[in-house]
Amino acid sequence: QVQLMESGGGLVQSGGSLRLSCAASGSDFNTYAMAWYRQAPGKQRESVARMSSGGTSTMYADSVKGRFTIFGDYAKNTVYLQMNSLKPEDTAVYFCNRGRSGSSTYYAPSQYWGQGTQVTVSS
Repeated sequence: QVQLMESGGGLVQSGGSLRLSCAASGSDFNTYAMAWYRQAPGKQRESVARMSSGGTSTMYADSVKGRFTIFGDYAKNTVYLQMNSLKPEDTAVYFCNRGRSGSSTYYAPSQYWGQGTQVTVSS
């Protein structure tokens, strides 16, 4: 059974940094792509960053490009989202997801989601 658990959220001032973690059990990063999504109040869930299986390719939403980095630690079966230069508009609940395949370009979310971690950026 696949389980994903996010951690690392919190309250940070504008311009600050946070690192989110997603610990996965029952899944193999070398087989499936992984992604981070976020959902702000009253808005749809949106893709923020994707990583192909094996971590060879990454893709980012335009709104976070140059500020966020997705990477994995395969020994720990954990995927991270390093978030720098945070802005108030980054405030949201952040979720990790396992893809249906290994592709980050043609990423299709699976039914496997974590419970989410709240990120709040104050101005």
